[in-house]
Amino acid sequence: MIDRLKQFFAPSETTPEKPDAHQLTVAATALMVQLSRVDSNQDDAELKTIVDCAVSSQQVTREEAEDILADALSQADDATSLYEFTGQLNEHLDQQQKQALLESIWRVAFADGRIDKYEAHLIRRMADLLHLNHREYIQARHRAEGDS
Repeated sequence: MIDRLKQFFAPSETTPEKPDAHQLTVAATALMVQLSRVDSNQDDAELKTIVDCAVSSQQVTREEAEDILADALSQADDATSLYEFTGQLNEHLDQQQKQALLESIWRVAFADGRIDKYEAHLIRRMADLLHLNHREYIQARHRAEGDS
C-alpha cells in the first residue's frame, strides 16, 4: 500500500502508455459484468449478451470475446470501484463510443427480460461516470429496448 502511494506521488519519468484496444474492451466488458452481478442473479443470457456485444461492437471473434469476458470477470472480481474502468474509457473513447457502450450495457440489463431497480441505478451511475447526460442515457435505453 505504501509503495503504491509512493509511486502515485513520485514524479513520473515515463509517459503513461495508452491502453490497447484489448484493454479498453476488457474495461468496457468489466462494466457489463458489474451490471450482470448487481441483482445477485448473473445468468447465462446476460453473459451471452456480453459476448454478443463484444463481437458486434469491437469486431472480435466469438473466441476472442469469450477470452475478453474471462479477463473482465477476473478484473471485475478485483475491482474496488467503477472508476477503475470508466476513467480509462473516458480518456480514450469519444462521446459517440461511450453512448454505444451504454447501449450495450442496457442490452445486458434487458437480457434476462427485466430491469430491476438496482440495475437501473447502476446504469445511471455508469452514465454519469462516463460523462453522458440524461438525454444520452434515455436514448441508449430506447435503442437497446428496441433491439430486445
